[in-house]
Amino acid sequence: MSAEALRAAEEKMRADGQDPEAVRAFANAYERLESGEAAVIPSDSLEPASDVPSLDELPSDAVDVDALGRVAVIKLNGGLATTMGLRGPKSLMEARDGLSFLDVIVGQTVALRERYGIQLPLLLMDSEATQRESLAALAAHPELGDDGGLRPDFLQSMIPKLDAATLAPVEWPREPSLEWCPPGHGDVYGALRRSGTLHALLERGIEYAMISNADNLGSTLDPRIAAHVVSSEVPFLMEVVQGTEADRKGGHVARRRSDGHLVLRESAQTPDEDAESFRDFRRWRYYNTNSLWVSLRALEERLEASAGVLELPLIINRKPVDPRDSSSTPVLQLESAMGAAIGLFDGAALLRVPRTRFAPVKTTDDLLVLRSDVYRMGGGMAVEPVREQMPYVELDSRYYKLMDDFEQRFPDGPPSLVAASRFVVRGDVTFGAGVVVRGAVTVTADAQPVAIEPGAVLDGE
Repeated sequence: MSAEALRAAEEKMRADGQDPEAVRAFANAYERLESGEAAVIPSDSLEPASDVPSLDELPSDAVDVDALGRVAVIKLNGGLATTMGLRGPKSLMEARDGLSFLDVIVGQTVALRERYGIQLPLLLMDSEATQRESLAALAAHPELGDDGGLRPDFLQSMIPKLDAATLAPVEWPREPSLEWCPPGHGDVYGALRRSGTLHALLERGIEYAMISNADNLGSTLDPRIAAHVVSSEVPFLMEVVQGTEADRKGGHVARRRSDGHLVLRESAQTPDEDAESFRDFRRWRYYNTNSLWVSLRALEERLEASAGVLELPLIINRKPVDPRDSSSTPVLQLESAMGAAIGLFDGAALLRVPRTRFAPVKTTDDLLVLRSDVYRMGGGMAVEPVREQMPYVELDSRYYKLMDDFEQRFPDGPPSLVAASRFVVRGDVTFGAGVVVRGAVTVTADAQPVAIEPGAVLDGE
């Protein structure tokens, strides 16, 4: 049945117009799944990474404009803000000050171009769900120019979800779009080649790409890192942060005992018996920020040698076909993480960066902090924290998880959090304008909704 199931999945992808290399990449992952390839990385096969240099140690006395001129910025832009109750591209959601994430990214790019006189292409890896709206949003920024004819985006592929019982492509006639999923952001490398973008960048003298998430406005092009990767000819560099308790579920980087290569381990790749070890942030120490610097020449060589398919460690995600219906057909989604490519490049390196470069917005808790006075908009549209330690924010998911509910309860904007260490809201609470939070504050609404008056100063319970 499995051979027939694979053929059915391949035919489904071809019928949908997916690129032949994308079909081969899926088939490769499918065959590894079927062969029982271990999709887990045991702790005893790893040792912690050590001797990781920090960004502060890199020279900062002069900017290497030539190095900057060889870099492109790529933003992962395939996600919809569905977990926040929205259907549009997450990057078009308001980040702060009336500007979307994409508005800020464009502003940062244009400022760097003007400051250093460089070309600095800005590219989005879109999905079919985000492409139309995102391109329309880019078109509203004529200051970007036409980038010399370079397309502003390229598409990630889509693959069939697999019925967990049969490994055949799942069928879900009531909403056929749910039969498909992206193969994880590890697809960025193959998508660069399939789209012709990789070749086009190299033709223009662009030798490196900085790749990061569109929802992480702290991940900006730093001239020091550009100079470092170009002058040292680093084929692959991952920005990492030193772990804290908040990172226990994140992907950490370690060295494989068998060959000394750096590897990325995600929670889905951890055997059950190693769950406690995985959460030991003091042992593993360094956590992936999903901000990567990749040599496009080295990437081109790797892809050419493997006919366009990078065999990244397999991540098997088990979910219901309809994420809103836990009783719907169980499926497998075959994915890979782009950071996992660190294990494929000899000479790959890590760079420890401050938390200011790692501020992704995954929940409305994160969004409240980003919109608050904990951050300010600096020169070149840099989104800068005004303090080192971020306040801990926890909003009751029953009332704040979805954007409509969140906006209703902060109708006049976020409270001041610059003096807060902890802000926890339990229950249905609406906040007036100019509310100030100081220290560790918990606001509780037990049986009835509560309204906090404008200008109130909250300190404690």
